[in-house]
Amino acid sequence: MAETIIQACAVEKYYPQADGNRIEVIAPTDLSISPGKIVGLLGPSGSGKSTLLRMLTGLSKPSSGHVLWHGKAMDGHIPNVSIVFQSFALFPWLTVLENVEAPLVARGAGAIERHKRALKMIDTVGLDGFETAYPKELSGGMKQRVGFARALVVEPEVLFMDEPFSALDVLTAENLRSELLELWLNKKMPTTAIFIVTHNIEEAVLLADRVIVLGRNPGRIRSDFEIDIPQYRDRKSPRFLAYVDYIYKTLTRPEEGVSAPGKTAGQSAEGQPRVRTKFQMLPHARPGGIAGFMELLADRNGSEDLYKLADDLAMDVDDLLPIVDASVMLGFAELREGDVAITPEGRAFGEADIQTQKAIFRQAALKHVALLRLIENTLHAKRDRAIGEEFFRDILDEHFSAAEVERQFETALNWGRYAEIFDYDSESKRLFHNEEADTVPSPGNH
Repeated sequence: MAETIIQACAVEKYYPQADGNRIEVIAPTDLSISPGKIVGLLGPSGSGKSTLLRMLTGLSKPSSGHVLWHGKAMDGHIPNVSIVFQSFALFPWLTVLENVEAPLVARGAGAIERHKRALKMIDTVGLDGFETAYPKELSGGMKQRVGFARALVVEPEVLFMDEPFSALDVLTAENLRSELLELWLNKKMPTTAIFIVTHNIEEAVLLADRVIVLGRNPGRIRSDFEIDIPQYRDRKSPRFLAYVDYIYKTLTRPEEGVSAPGKTAGQSAEGQPRVRTKFQMLPHARPGGIAGFMELLADRNGSEDLYKLADDLAMDVDDLLPIVDASVMLGFAELREGDVAITPEGRAFGEADIQTQKAIFRQAALKHVALLRLIENTLHAKRDRAIGEEFFRDILDEHFSAAEVERQFETALNWGRYAEIFDYDSESKRLFHNEEADTVPSPGNH
């Protein structure tokens, strides 16, 4: 299990009054932040969200209890964290570059080093070309990008965000959320955890791996649960809406004691056992080769001894196996004790015109190939219908060797582009949802 980065142990915040009483803002609370997670903190106004954030970052000392940084007391030491604020908090007399360099200046970094790091981070957040601009020349979204760059330039272990999108218009906020998530998932951010304070329920479900819901008077944790939905998330999916509904009820009707969706260990939001996706090893065969193989089988009355077929073609059977395996995987053929037999789907594929072949291949690929389903679902769920290839390479890396990841991804690209599931730009190394793919005629229309 990964080591906890920040741990709050019975932290409490209260303010003594002249009459001897005290106003309790945060009741004794336990909370931890671990690597590899985006944690969302939700709560009504006045529940102490920002107060709790300040205690976790070391900016405010708890009235009682203590906060540990990697298991050790902070003792007044500010940990390696950064904060992005709602109000941008830029220095109006400094340029974009100077604003981003500011925390490095405070840490005593040399001019060359801070200049290099600031330029890199400005480029990362999409502000390349605006280095010499002043805050008054920037839109709200651009100002917040400067805030992101300034927070990330010090390479914080934990990035804290205090309602970072609430001061922006709806479209700008949505674009920045998508960009933040893409930077995080593609590991372009020099940080190992994110803690975001928000009052937006959908925002929390969209971004967070774990959500903490606070009650108020005094602030205390009402619910702490994982969001069991893979990224990228579809706002219209039943599971997404179930989490939104649960959080809303927790905030407005806490006395009902509703259970979080998917909270039972090993269960999905629908209550079914959760099974980790298994990615088959794709045979390294091209769609054209598979189509040709179907035509060949159809000419031989739909069935043939595999070794005889290889001999007739003057091929080593091992060279023929990837095409056979791919055909079987896609449901176009069956193996029966050394004989390979074409299926009705395979015959339809082999005899169809090119556009119908693409439609049949797309249908079979999305039905039988987990990786292509993942790619299609991910692209469809994203607002801009695009994502960098590194996201899928990282997933494959959990299942295959480095060399096999390359072969698997190349095969997936060949199959997916042929089937018009997605397009691919080799220069930007990004995959794009093929909007025309949804209009490809189904096999039954021909």
